[in-house]
Amino acid sequence: MNRNFHRAIIFDMDNTLLQSRINFLEMKRAIFQTWVDNGICAPTLEWQDYTASQLIEIGRRSERMTSDLESDMWAAVTAIEKEGMHGAVLEAHAADVLEKLHQSYRLFILTNNAYAAAQEALNETKIVHYFDEVVAREQMTTLKPHPSGINYILKQYPDLPVSAWTMIGDSWIDGKAAQDGHVRFVAYHGKREEMERQGVVPIAYMTDLRELLELEFGE
Repeated sequence: MNRNFHRAIIFDMDNTLLQSRINFLEMKRAIFQTWVDNGICAPTLEWQDYTASQLIEIGRRSERMTSDLESDMWAAVTAIEKEGMHGAVLEAHAADVLEKLHQSYRLFILTNNAYAAAQEALNETKIVHYFDEVVAREQMTTLKPHPSGINYILKQYPDLPVSAWTMIGDSWIDGKAAQDGHVRFVAYHGKREEMERQGVVPIAYMTDLRELLELEFGE
């Protein structure tokens, strides 16, 4: 999709555009157990205090990591994602807001989910056509909160300055990725205390996607 707009918005997917049913607690437990069983982390690790992406990176950085073990971990994660994404529904007003934003902005998805799972959910909810590109974990070297995904997107669109970009997400990991990628961040149903604890400073907090239509994004 080639549209000559000079401003762009990157959306997180789960709990930003789609009401996620992914069992992230079970995902974290599965990753942790895989690492414990293979000597990558101690059974005393307080795994509940980590995000799934942080637990994944613990394993990927380990000298004990093998390609087979990483494949097993991704298979477990993907299975939980697919189960959670099946029958996904949109956040309130998501379709109407995207329809309006699509008329003036380039729109993107940046998700830690697998590309196939993201595409399936976006097709099922009939919003995939609004997006110039869907960027998933396969396009990242490191998952959010690392800015790898942000960097990947910006590199694909050198005609847009960094100042033209804004990210929308519900979690501090979205905000951290945006900030470290030098992109503005808007928190949707974001937990203020958690954002502050992680050093994330959104340009706005909102609880209704329609509020996006009142903001002026980028240059």
